[in-house]
Amino acid sequence: MGDIKSPTLLFIKGGLMFLVGLTASAILLLRHPDWLAAGLLATAVWGFCRAYYFAFYVIDHYIDPGSRYAGLMDFIRRSMGKSWKPRA
Repeated sequence: MGDIKSPTLLFIKGGLMFLVGLTASAILLLRHPDWLAAGLLATAVWGFCRAYYFAFYVIDHYIDPGSRYAGLMDFIRRSMGKSWKPRA
């Protein structure tokens, strides 16, 4: 299967991913309606967003310019066999 090139399909995919996250968060908070669960959920979302940012922006702009990955699994697979050195 090739890459999705249609902007419309990409927006639909992004919207569906947002809906999945929103639904999962709502179900979790409905089952455990307390501040601790809400705080832990917010912290987990923030942490995963920062890890995603690191995997795709920081690596590309500061560690290995021009690197491209097909997704997180591709990033993990490639990074297992690569030792990065900081740019001078």
